[in-house]
Amino acid sequence: MILHNRQSPVHVRGASVVRLRQLTGGAVIGLVLALAGCASSNDISKALNPDPPGKMYAEADSLLSRGKYERAAKKFEDLDRDHPYAPEARRAIVMAAYAYYKAGKAPEAVASAQRYTTMHPGTKEAALAHHIIASSYFDEMKGPNRDQSATRKALAELQTLRTRYPDSPYAKDAENRIRVAQDTLAGAEMEVGRYYLKRNNYIAAINRFKTVVTDYQTTAHVEEALMRLTEAYMALGIKQEAQTAAAVLGHNFPNSKWYKDAYALLASDGLAPREDSGSWLSQAWKSLPKLSLGG
Repeated sequence: MILHNRQSPVHVRGASVVRLRQLTGGAVIGLVLALAGCASSNDISKALNPDPPGKMYAEADSLLSRGKYERAAKKFEDLDRDHPYAPEARRAIVMAAYAYYKAGKAPEAVASAQRYTTMHPGTKEAALAHHIIASSYFDEMKGPNRDQSATRKALAELQTLRTRYPDSPYAKDAENRIRVAQDTLAGAEMEVGRYYLKRNNYIAAINRFKTVVTDYQTTAHVEEALMRLTEAYMALGIKQEAQTAAAVLGHNFPNSKWYKDAYALLASDGLAPREDSGSWLSQAWKSLPKLSLGG
């Protein structure tokens, strides 16, 4: 009789499990050793045992004061990551944004500051965060004949800062920058309006000058915008609107050279400035505060 040396299924499965565990354990140990070889024991120690938040903040602040802006930003971010619930972590976010701004890293500065305003709106440092965002965009503003995306973003952020934090130390600076941004946007509208006017595309030109008169009344461009409206409406034969534009110009800026041009243009057709109270121009001008720029 031939006897077959058969192991029980249970025994075979048990041995397989043991071998699998041995292999798995060996792989894990190998992975750990490999990772340890890639990173210094000092790095691992820092990851497992980060410095106290107060010490990390002091080190980041020291880097900032010494002009090591990018390193300071990274250190502030490390603090926020390692100690997210520490009292120092909240301020570390906005300080990272400030350090990135000083380093000339505008996208990183905006991202960090926006993270702060999202997580901690209305707090003491929120005004600083909005100031950093506004400053980052303001620094990227271009001339009137260039793309105005950064100008619009800067203006929106500056207006938010002025409205929400009127008593902050950044409010006065925001007010001045708002005027600059608005003047740049008005100048851009005038550039395009003149382009259309020269090509006899009067409706497109009117829409641009209308934006200046409606949205940017306090800028230096409004006088010319009113004169150009007079010119475009006369070209279209819409004389009543042309007379209204000239009347509004003359009433608010009687000594303006643009009013003299508008007056002469109407006179060449036997007309004089005369305001129509039902005109969109009269309604728009009366509904907004004005800053006299004539004289």
